[in-house]
Amino acid sequence: MSIQQSDVLYTAVATAENGRDGRVATNDGRLDVVVNPPKELGGNGAGTNPEQLFAAGYSACFQGALGVVARNENADVSGATVTAEVGIGKNDDGFGLIVKISAAIPNVDEAKAKELIEKAHQVCPYSKATAGNITVELAV
Repeated sequence: MSIQQSDVLYTAVATAENGRDGRVATNDGRLDVVVNPPKELGGNGAGTNPEQLFAAGYSACFQGALGVVARNENADVSGATVTAEVGIGKNDDGFGLIVKISAAIPNVDEAKAKELIEKAHQVCPYSKATAGNITVELAV
């Protein structure tokens, strides 16, 4: 379900210069990084790239969603980690993304971990935004 502008609690603002081979910074100065295409895409790989930034944001957001789900289920997710692998490759329209989300949840068994990440996938704003647009694989 979409939200309306009146529902927005926070808005992140970032500006890119020179696209994938330049710089991106937030308006508050907390993030200011050089971006370069990775060597695998013909770049020099000297800076970060949009896929790494997306992976960082998705993994952090997903872990937050995991925490929400765990609180509702009285599950212990302390010490858990979430890793997002974001792949980029050619498709019919140019390029597309694929994501693998892996969670390591040491204080629950594998069946419970799978249940928790499935539910987190339904709660996470990044998962909602990508639903039906890209392949997202979940793993424990």
